[in-house]
Amino acid sequence: MARWKPDLREAEATPEETYLRRREFLKLGAAGAIGAAAGALPFPALAGPDDPSGDVLSTARKVDMAGGEKPTPWKSVTTYNNFYEFGTDKADPAQRAGSLRTRPWTLAVDGEVKKPLVLGIEEILKMAPLEERIYRFRCVEAWSMVVPWVGFPLAELLKRVDPTSRAKYVVFQTLLDPAQMPGQRSRVLEWPYTEGLRIDEAVNPLTLVAVGLYGRVLPNQNGAPLRIITPWKYGFKGAKSIVRMRLVEEQPRTTWAVMAPSEYGFYGNVNPAVDHPRWSQGKERRLGEFFRRDTLPFNGYGAEVAALYAGLDPRKLY
Repeated sequence: MARWKPDLREAEATPEETYLRRREFLKLGAAGAIGAAAGALPFPALAGPDDPSGDVLSTARKVDMAGGEKPTPWKSVTTYNNFYEFGTDKADPAQRAGSLRTRPWTLAVDGEVKKPLVLGIEEILKMAPLEERIYRFRCVEAWSMVVPWVGFPLAELLKRVDPTSRAKYVVFQTLLDPAQMPGQRSRVLEWPYTEGLRIDEAVNPLTLVAVGLYGRVLPNQNGAPLRIITPWKYGFKGAKSIVRMRLVEEQPRTTWAVMAPSEYGFYGNVNPAVDHPRWSQGKERRLGEFFRRDTLPFNGYGAEVAALYAGLDPRKLY
């Protein structure tokens, strides 16, 4: 498949958050335009249930790793999403992901391992005690959330397959099924979606196999039935609806690093000092908040992960 090439030069493109907020500009008129110039407009309210819904998950403990910040409301977490398998608009996943069938579901874990596995989702749910972990979540587009994910450390799964000494990276692959995922009928990305981590990143205690949020089973639009969460990285690193994990020796090709290499790197670490080519990464807006806030290096998790990148050029980590 040929590489994706934008129709416009980067300098000609309207920043995405400005485009998404066009209705606010029209509603608020001149006063709204002034607020936008100051970065003060809130994100639009989206339709959806106000209270958590879906099957309840039993969790062994709850861990606040977001500095006491109030979690973003369920309604926002489940209606403002990037999941191109269902469309490129933030509202598309919530509106279209009902076509995804998450039972039965199997996950293959293979490659440079001594004990390859094929697991059903029910086996995965019983693999380790589930925890609710409240993490900050930062998207590359300069919006952010605080999300109470439910899951278990990826390290618990990788221990089961006993990686060989050649296993240097873990590759995650999303389901490929255009009948269930209508966005895959377009050529906006190279399908199936793939992402990857270095093995030391994958086994870091922060890295989570998420199976739920807000104590409920993960909604389809948020990556059901299982996805990866690495809270010190931008959201595009979190592969959703995963059907395969493969351990490999060489750094893998990953979807966004291949499709738009000038904008997305393999590491994808939150780095406010390195701007995206089309917008600043120094500030962000929590969904539902009025003003922007400073973005933290490694999304505030530097104490836990900065040592992983000692000696590497921090500009290349994004």
